[in-house]
Amino acid sequence: MKEPQIQILEDASATHVRAAEEIAHFAGEDICIHAEFNLCLTGGSTPAATYELLATRFRLSVDWKEVQFFWGDERCVPPGDPASNFGMANRTMLGQLALRPEQIHRMRGEDPPEQAARAYEDELRRCFSIDVGEWPRFGVVLLGLGANAHIASLFPGHPALHEAERLAMAVTVEAEQAHRVTLTAPVINHAARVLFMVTGAEKAAAVKAVLEGPRDPDRYPAQLVAPEDGELLWLMDRAAASLLAKSG
Repeated sequence: MKEPQIQILEDASATHVRAAEEIAHFAGEDICIHAEFNLCLTGGSTPAATYELLATRFRLSVDWKEVQFFWGDERCVPPGDPASNFGMANRTMLGQLALRPEQIHRMRGEDPPEQAARAYEDELRRCFSIDVGEWPRFGVVLLGLGANAHIASLFPGHPALHEAERLAMAVTVEAEQAHRVTLTAPVINHAARVLFMVTGAEKAAAVKAVLEGPRDPDRYPAQLVAPEDGELLWLMDRAAASLLAKSG
């Protein structure tokens, strides 16, 4: 694995803009080389402003008809529920772009969790033309960071952290929406690029623990992120980076 690239921006707004710039740049590279860009979206509140920028200021920077959209995790709620990760992305970005239905590969949060997880595994194998035992390779996996250092819906102490064969799993976690579907760590680590977006002082302790603390992925799941043959980029504002020894 290459050393992670860490970029510290002035504030949340600058972080959102830089993330949109990076995504647009990576999309251009992959579409030029592979004629397609496979983007794995993240949920939560942090990426919403970046999604809005991609659909407005950066709308003409990406050939959106060549982008395939996937998700790193989903809450087990209907797509119209305010807690739906798909719903957030659809409101802020997807609904504003002229996309074909077959470009959007959402996790079906309204279905029974294990059924939804198995169906997503099947969808990934179909889209990436892979067999059991093989892994999809996303162009970019976007990740946020929980205050408890969780990623996607891989939470501290959960058995799913150790999954080495499944592509997607149904999990029950200690959160407001307890029932979820999540990609597993090996899927994330087979991406060409993993991009963290982290803002706010409430994330500073988690950032320091993940980047500068002792290695303990069961306690700090984000430490599992180590692309096998790819790039790892952290974008954060000064508030999120405030406890780092090397925060500049």
